[in-house]
Amino acid sequence: MSNSRGITLLLVAAVFAGTSLGAQNSASATVSADVQQPITVSKTNDLTFGNVFPGLSASIPVTSSSAAAFSIQGQAGANVNLTFTLPSTLSSGGNTLPVANWVARRNTTNSSASGTDFTPSSSATAAVLSGTGALYVFVGATAQPTVSQAAGTYTGTATMTVVYF
Repeated sequence: MSNSRGITLLLVAAVFAGTSLGAQNSASATVSADVQQPITVSKTNDLTFGNVFPGLSASIPVTSSSAAAFSIQGQAGANVNLTFTLPSTLSSGGNTLPVANWVARRNTTNSSASGTDFTPSSSATAAVLSGTGALYVFVGATAQPTVSQAAGTYTGTATMTVVYF
């Protein structure tokens, strides 16, 4: 039985080997990409609370010269997402100082006096770069020292990440 099966397969293979496939056509497509200007993000000002006293919260609004400021440059008119990594505390040795109530404003001109307010967070905030590819972001927060807050210089890092979408 296996011999007759092998002979049948040989006959089928011989028949197909002698047949020619019909005419074939093909086409080619050009593949291209226009790479746009990379995004650059620069810190132009640190968020500075200055002197903070135990038991008294200190707030820095986005319009303050003590607010953090960032400058973004990229492709004109492009859509971008802004995400933030923000500290919930600042540190001084083994001591911590709570920070909360983060606020932000974005503007296509370098002015914190007007613009679009938003809450900075790890969730993406959509924005559009200006006709020249610029965007400016201003960030404030509130330091909340306890009544027994230890004296010291407290620091932390706030990071803004910008990506095209």
